[in-house]
Amino acid sequence: MAEERPIIWITGQPGAGKSTVGKALLESLQSAGQDVFMVDGDDLRALTENADYSQAGREANIRRAQDIALYLSRQGRVVIVAVVAPFLWLREEFKSRANVKEVYVHTTEVRGREHYHSSEYGAPETDYLNLDTTDISVEEGVNAIIGFASIT
Repeated sequence: MAEERPIIWITGQPGAGKSTVGKALLESLQSAGQDVFMVDGDDLRALTENADYSQAGREANIRRAQDIALYLSRQGRVVIVAVVAPFLWLREEFKSRANVKEVYVHTTEVRGREHYHSSEYGAPETDYLNLDTTDISVEEGVNAIIGFASIT
């Protein structure tokens, strides 16, 4: 069995830059020869045809992302997950049982996705990287994540 690799769990409200930073991180790690896979929330919902944004629907989507990430991590891949995942308790539970590096992406900039914001969103409280994308470049965000997650 392969060594369990880190799961980079990028969370935050819609429009904060989760997918943008996640995709740039994916490209950077692939260029460095890492075996890496990305699970994006919008892609996962399209794949599973889950348009249910109730608490139960969101929880099911998050658990699906967690299951996929854990499976791939145990296969020796670095996994990037970029999803809103509003429930702090669910993210904390996952961090307690897997090699998860949580990245909280947020901004004060208006980016046009604010109408999708989750009123249920609970920001991380412990053991996470605080990534304010308001005044940094995507490359700076990627470098911060690589350093935080100790990906070599």
